[in-house]
Amino acid sequence: MFFEPPTAQDEPSESPQPGLSPWQAPPALERGAVLVSDLVLARTQDVAMIVQTIQAFSTGCLINVDVITRSSADDSALTRAIYQHMVTGVKAGAPLPDDLLRFGVRFADGSKVTTVGHRIGKRHPPSAAPPPGPQISWLLPGMSMRSGPEDSSVLVAGLWLWPSPPAEPFQLAVEWPAGGVELTFAEVDGAAIASAAGRSLPYWPDGEAE
Repeated sequence: MFFEPPTAQDEPSESPQPGLSPWQAPPALERGAVLVSDLVLARTQDVAMIVQTIQAFSTGCLINVDVITRSSADDSALTRAIYQHMVTGVKAGAPLPDDLLRFGVRFADGSKVTTVGHRIGKRHPPSAAPPPGPQISWLLPGMSMRSGPEDSSVLVAGLWLWPSPPAEPFQLAVEWPAGGVELTFAEVDGAAIASAAGRSLPYWPDGEAE
């Protein structure tokens, strides 16, 4: 089993905590270097998932995924699928519900990290101690519509992978049983991300007035 139930310590907390830690989002004053990906993660009759771009930063990488549903699909289910507090049955030790859209990364050494147990919008003080291992976090997604004879909905989701992955191939995993997407793996070029990270520039060069 790749995607496992959240552990007890992963249960979401209702206590508001200000600020974003470095493992939750890209650095605020850094532009990131963009890699065009066009990596197809999944494609069914009504759902497609494409990694359009990857932005490499000095501290990690932002994997930008388009999740497209056709008019025959329930687009409201797509919105609910990424917010774990809106999906019933996400409990520590319990089987994951089919409604939950989940992503994960598996590295060459066999270690992995997933979005299961991560709550969008949960904040930690920037001064908090970093977690012991890699983290993959949802960033707030956006929805858009597309024109044409057949309506479609597009969820633009960002997956923040911290810290920067090793300079070797790794696998990006996705599973969404309710959307007809079985567990699928796609290879990502870690060396290209590592190279691009060196080209990530600040929004304001040193010495330039803000």
